[in-house]
Parts: sequence; C-alpha cells; structure tokens
Amino acid sequence: MNGVLPDSGIRDLIETGAISAVPAIIPEQIQPASLDLRLGTVAYRLRASFLAGRGQRVMDRLADLQMHQMDLTGGAVLERGCVYLVPLMERLSLPAGLTAVANAKSSTGRLDLLTRLVADGGTEFDRLPEGYDGPLYAEICPRSFSVLVRPGMRLNQLRLRRGQAVLSDEELRDLNAREPLVGGPALIDNGLGFSVDLKPAGDDLVGYRARPHSGVIDLDRIGAYDARDFWDELRTTEGRLILDPGAFYILVSRESVAIPADYAAEMAPYLAMVGEFRVHYAGFFDPGFGIGTAGTGARGVLEVRCHEAPFVLEHGQVVGRLVYERMAARPDRLYGAGIRSNYQGQGLKLAKQFR
Repeated sequence: MNGVLPDSGIRDLIETGAISAVPAIIPEQIQPASLDLRLGTVAYRLRASFLAGRGQRVMDRLADLQMHQMDLTGGAVLERGCVYLVPLMERLSLPAGLTAVANAKSSTGRLDLLTRLVADGGTEFDRLPEGYDGPLYAEICPRSFSVLVRPGMRLNQLRLRRGQAVLSDEELRDLNAREPLVGGPALIDNGLGFSVDLKPAGDDLVGYRARPHSGVIDLDRIGAYDARDFWDELRTTEGRLILDPGAFYILVSRESVAIPADYAAEMAPYLAMVGEFRVHYAGFFDPGFGIGTAGTGARGVLEVRCHEAPFVLEHGQVVGRLVYERMAARPDRLYGAGIRSNYQGQGLKLAKQFR
C-alpha cells in the first residue's frame, strides 16, 4: 500500500539490509513513522554549505570546502554561526518504489540548530530519490547557540514513503469530518492552515526570543539549563509582536491539532507573500500526536526567524500549514503511547534541555 512507512516497515528494511549502520541501529531510533539518524565520530568544519551535485560524491567535495576535521569521540563544540558536515552512522540502499525525506527533530529545531541531510549526488537537501544507495551526512549550522555534541546523538530523522501519500484538500476535509483535526473551524488550503497565538488565555507570555551571547548547550543534559540564561520572555497584551531581522523566536499556534493513527503530517510554509519570515525548522508530526487519553489535540510550536526587515506579526495570522499523509499501515506504537514523547500535549514549550 502507498504511504509513509510505519515502524514495522522500517524494521523490515533494517532486517533486509536496506537500512544499515555501524554500530547497529538500536530500538530507540525507530519512531512511529520515522527513523532517528545518529552522528558519527568526526565533523568537518566547512567554508560554506554545499550540495554534492549530480553524479558527485560528498567526500570528493570536501578537499575544496573543508577547513579542518574534528574528533567528536570525547565531545566537541559546534560553534554558533559555523557550518559543519558530520558523516552519519546510517546508510541507505533504497528499494524500488521507496523515496525518503529528512527533517530536524523537535528539540533540534527549538534550539535553532539548522540540521539538513546531505547525500551523494544530491541536488537538494533532505530528499533522497528512489534507488539511492550510499552514505548519509548531516550538515549542521548552530544559529543561536553553540552546542556540545557526541557520536550517537540524534539531531535529524528520516521518513520513508512508497508512492503518493499526500492527502488532497478534499480528502483532508473528509478526514476532518470523520476525525476532527483541529480545535475549531478548519482552514484547509493545500493542507491544514494554522495561525499564531499572541493572546494566550490568562497570561501575557506569548513566546521567547533567543539571547545573542549565551553559553554552550550540552545536548545530552536534559532540564539542565535555566531558560533565563538563554531566552528573553516576550509579553504583550496587544495581540501583536514586531519581529526583528535575524532574531529567532519560539511561539505557539493558536489551534490545537491532532494526527490520527493512520496518518502522519509535516509542517510547511503557508505562503511566501504573508511576510519575510520562516516559520519552521522541525516539521514531522507522528501518528498519535495530540491524541492522548483526552483527545483534545496539542498546539504546534513555531520556530520563527525573521528576514530582511522588521515585521509585525498579528494574533490569529495564518503562518503555516500541516500537510497530511496517509500511512502505509498503522504503526505498532503511536506518539506518546508507550514511548518517551517530550512534546505530547504541549503548549508554548522550549527544548527539553531547559527548565
């Protein structure tokens, strides 16, 4: 059946060797609709970001772009504003009919840690064509904070698809009628639209802005850092916020959204014309997100970076959309059910490293 491969399908690919790794893949990497990818033992500091290009290998391009090589074995700092390439432990040999797409994990995006998949012969980031056979690399650019990384850390994830999986607007309307996807009216236009919440109930805290000169974050230290040392709180009672060019913000959607068990979703920009800002860095939503025992949905955290000129963001302004995809089969485990899911039932929430 066409659709996004569930955890059982990912395990089948591992068993047949279509997905392989050294050391071997561990069960914790397998999510309901994706596979976490692990950093290898070395990082290359680059002069600039790059794509291999058709017919070329990533490693063959390093001689021209590499500044120096770093050993990650004992931990190493990736500095803010620099670009690094890290070979991943996993490699792929995609069978016929399967393609793959990558995205940053939730905590990676919330740290403004730009992480993209690079592959041999690649002409775009985060996309692998049918039949790809080769190694995988992560390009990492810390934008707001320097970070301490080690081999085995999981900063991005891979989703595998067979055939056409995206729901049309008509199919999405039918699904919403059967299983409500959003708390309130659904804006369906090339996906499910969502807006920004700048008038939270009972509070004036609407988000956070990254502080420009903060310390190093060890990604393995969960709940270890005082948020005040890294973030400025943003408060308003006016329902509007002026975004500064180059600044990074954590905001939250006004709507609570849900991903039914037989579907997955990916966050995508709404329209470039709505403003000069980017609204997401980590975009995968797994089956079961926002369902939980109460079935009330969860709000989407918005990772926002403003470009070019200051921009006034208004409460309720539509800033993004969720593109829903059908699963090839229902996962054995859903998001938040029997697995550690840090952001189930979330509201406005920083990355898990902060308390």
